[in-house]
This record gives sequence, C-alpha cells and structure tokens, in this order.
Amino acid sequence: MKKLIITAAFVVFGLISCKEGFLTVVPETNLSSATFFKKEADFQQAVNAAYVPLRNIVNDRAWLLGEMHSDNTYYSRNILFGATEQQEDIADFAVPTANGVTSNTHVLNQYRLDYQIIARANQILTLIDDVDFAADSKNNLKGQASFLRAFAYFELVRYFGKVPLHLEPVTVRQEAALPLASVDEVYAQIIQDATFAASNLLPKSKQEAGRATSGAAKTLLANVYVVQKKWAEAETLLKDVVNSGEYALMPDYNDAFSTTTGNKNNKESVFEVQFQEGSAGYNGSLIYNFLPRPMSPEELKPISGTSNPQPLTGEGNNTPTPDVIAAYESGDLRKDASVGYVTLSGSLRSNKVYPYIKKFAKTHSLHGNTGNNWPVYRYSEVLLFLAEAQMEQSKLGEAAASLNQVRSRAGLANTTASSQADLRNQIYQDRRSELAFENKRWFDLVRTGKAIETITAYGARIKANPLDYYYPEGALPRSNAFSNITELYALPADEGALSPNF
Repeated sequence: MKKLIITAAFVVFGLISCKEGFLTVVPETNLSSATFFKKEADFQQAVNAAYVPLRNIVNDRAWLLGEMHSDNTYYSRNILFGATEQQEDIADFAVPTANGVTSNTHVLNQYRLDYQIIARANQILTLIDDVDFAADSKNNLKGQASFLRAFAYFELVRYFGKVPLHLEPVTVRQEAALPLASVDEVYAQIIQDATFAASNLLPKSKQEAGRATSGAAKTLLANVYVVQKKWAEAETLLKDVVNSGEYALMPDYNDAFSTTTGNKNNKESVFEVQFQEGSAGYNGSLIYNFLPRPMSPEELKPISGTSNPQPLTGEGNNTPTPDVIAAYESGDLRKDASVGYVTLSGSLRSNKVYPYIKKFAKTHSLHGNTGNNWPVYRYSEVLLFLAEAQMEQSKLGEAAASLNQVRSRAGLANTTASSQADLRNQIYQDRRSELAFENKRWFDLVRTGKAIETITAYGARIKANPLDYYYPEGALPRSNAFSNITELYALPADEGALSPNF
C-alpha cells in the first residue's frame, strides 16, 4: 500500500474475567483483547485505529481550542442565526468554570479524543511483546503507538496541566479514576515515549506515507524541550532532523499544504493528519468549519469549486482577525497565500467584505467533503524552532541563518535583528506569519508568557471596536466576554462526575 489512509479497527479494549472463581470465560464469537491480539496484522490494525481520533481532533476541535482561543481568529457574528454559545465561550475567553471543571462540550470532546488515542496505544504497548513476529516491524509499531501516546499527552498537559496518567489498559471501572498526575510527571512520560519513538521509528523515506516517523518523533520531542526551555537538547534534535536530508522547504509557500487529492506528505511535511475526499468516511470538512456566514452558493463556488455548492447559514468561525492580518510584514508572500476575502451579500454589516483562511480552501468535488491533509509539523517549523533554540543560547548568527531560510521562501529580506531581544521578537513574528491558522498561536502565547497580557489587550480592542471584529452594526460582545482569561482550560465536568480526583 503506497499511501496510508488510517482506518478504524474494530477492537474491544477490555478483558472479561471472573475474579471470584477459577474460571475465565472468553467469548469465542466476539472480538476481545484475548481473541484479537494474536498476530502482527492485528497490531497493525490496532495501530491504525490509534490514529483515527486525530481526524476528529483537527477537523472539529483543535482550531477552536488552539487558534480561535487566541488573537489570530474570531467568529463572524450572525445575529439572524442566534448564538453558538459553546464556541463563542472559547473565542471570548468566557468558558464557564466552577471548582476546576467546565461544562463546555468542545473541551470535553478534545479531552476524550486524546484519551481515546491513549487507551488504544496502551492496549498495543501492553500486549505486543507477548506475540512473536519480526523485531523490526514490532519496533516500528511500538514506536508509532508511543509517538501517538506522547502526542496525546502533550496536548492534554498544555490544555489542562494536571491530568490522569494512564499507562495501562483500564479493565475495570475502578481503574478509570486515577489521581491527577503533576505536570512534571506528565512531561516525563511524554519525553520517555517520544524518545523511544525517535529511536525505533523509520525515517520518512522508509516509512509508509502518513505514519509517524523518526523525524516526527524528534520534532515532537524538540517541541517539548522548547516548552521546557531546554534549548541545547532541542537544538540537538532539530539539527538531526535538518541534517537527515529527509525534509526541505517547498519552493512555493502555497505548495507546503496538500490539495484535496494530491501533494500529500510532501517533502516539507514532517507529520500530517490524513484525510481522503469521498464516501469512504475518511473525509474532512475543514474549510466549511471556517468560512464566514451567511454565504450564498454563488459566493461559495469560487472558493470550493464544487458542482453542488449549498448556502451556508449559521455563524462563521475561525475568521482571521485584523490583528493577525496586520502582523504580516509588507511584501510577505504568506499573507496572500493564507488569507482570502469574500463579499457576503447577506451580511448585516455595512462592510460586507470578510477575510477567510485561504491556505486550507482547496477546491474539491462535493459540498462539505474535503480531502486535504492537516499539517501538524512542517519543516519550516523545525527551522523556526531551531532558530529559537540557537537564539536562546546566544548563537545569534546561527539562529539568523535558520530563520532566514523561512523568510527567504516568504519573499522577505534577511533579518536585520542584531540583539538577542530583537531576534527573539523577529522569530516570534515569523512564527505567527508562517504558522498562522495551524493551531499554534495559543500554545506560543502561553509558553512565552504573553497569553494574559496579549488576550487582555485583544479583548479590550474587540469591546471598543466590535465592527472591526465582524459584529453587525448595533451588535455588541456579550457581557461575559473576556471574563475568564486563564492559561489552562478547566477539566471537563462530565469526566469530573465520574472521578473523585477532579
């Protein structure tokens, strides 16, 4: 199989046993851990299943929690439709919180999807060494499961801080309610898993397209070290990725992103979530989640290219803010590649022109059915991480050289920053422009200590000038907007109801 589309495996994660007697009954007509995990192909299928939640995460959740929950994007208010309160609460930093938990459904679903990955990875890693098959294949499968578990815990610790640390399959209800592990404990496990993955996964040139690679694991681990400000450790890993010869920048920034049917897992891609247009169930709806509304079929068709465009009602989400648009330097080619504009005749604003995220607006065949992959890590981010790690160690010349590779592709001159402080600001600015709308902004604000200050000022601008942030004339932000600006989300209340430890 030359191209991977991760498929769901019908795997039952649990054991059926009788603890009080000597008899353990295993149903022979149903799949269970006791009957399924018997051969290499079973573990291959189980690893495929561990990738599956990533599609729901990036299609439906991560852009809410990681991008619209920042100053990069906002919602396009449509008072004819009414409120979409759960999403607005995230964008408005007004997530209701009490006693350390929240009822927000998007927070709950993100939490559950990450633990779904973890549960599937735990099942694989617990059982795989009990089955005899080729060591190289086994190590590759273990590496993928370890990478996915590390990735899921990395999301969780950055969203929530303390979370339960499950490393074994949960076989009975009582085992599900673990105490909250400390942030240091969670990070230690992430580092252990990502280190194992980096040592056991294949390089990109030898790995099946779409699967985690040694380069992806090293990039994830370097990302962890950047968050922890372990600059030397991050630099070593990032140089390994750069010197591997497995990756390069696409000459044209537009080509860094897949189309709905091609250019997937290209030479700039370090790790991306796989989608496939069509009826098989692997499709996404990325651009439809982002477009402003109300939009007529005639206004949609130039963007989607479909033969059956349908009207878009409701409220738009993930609309680029004036702030991020203004952040692009003059002449930055990434601006036109990332942000497009559409005139909405049905808008209640006198200015009916809205920006939208252009970099993911790839033409496709059927309405609401897209196949472009989602970039989790690109080689340009490897270079930007490397520049940051070098800059923080006062290796200013090396840092500028790494940064300038990214700037050159964007059509910009080499940086003129000569001090560490100026170069730091330039790297942060280029991260914002290079990685705009890729769910990086919130995490960057938090790890650099700028979240509270930046969002407080951003919220004040929205309240002072709602028209600039896509409110119709006369409409105002809600009274609770920007009333709960914190660096972490509260844990989901539905999960808290099942655990005494929240």
